[in-house]
Amino acid sequence: MKKFLILFFLVFLDLFVKNLIFNSIYLNNFIPVTAFFDLAHIHNYGISFGLFSGFITSWIIVAISSLVTLFIFYLYFHSNDILEKWAYLAIIAGALSNIIDRGINGYVLDYLYFHYKEFYWPAFNFADIYISLGVFMIIIKLFKDFNNKRNK
Repeated sequence: MKKFLILFFLVFLDLFVKNLIFNSIYLNNFIPVTAFFDLAHIHNYGISFGLFSGFITSWIIVAISSLVTLFIFYLYFHSNDILEKWAYLAIIAGALSNIIDRGINGYVLDYLYFHYKEFYWPAFNFADIYISLGVFMIIIKLFKDFNNKRNK
């Protein structure tokens, strides 16, 4: 039950910040925070980094994302490993937040924007961080499992 409260909190946090950014920063504008980080208001109509923007409708992305998220829920409930469960929970939180955002608005609002001199990283949001962190945790788990099998 505690994990699902954390899941709810993570989804709420990302959607809350997206709403705050939507109401505070004009579309395609930036507020410098440091020399390399801005808060931004960007609408992402594609998948990661705007990929396939204009080629796939938002409802197809919502449908595919929902199916993948249901599969990750399945993996979560069938996992016995605590690190793996937390990883799946992080991925689910990010996916649900972006699915809700895209389902309501037809796009995902990205608001974190890093840059250095002429290098600009695509804008992203907390949900993207949750997903990336979860994937990173799964990779760590795979390496640990590989090393354990190799050392037997």
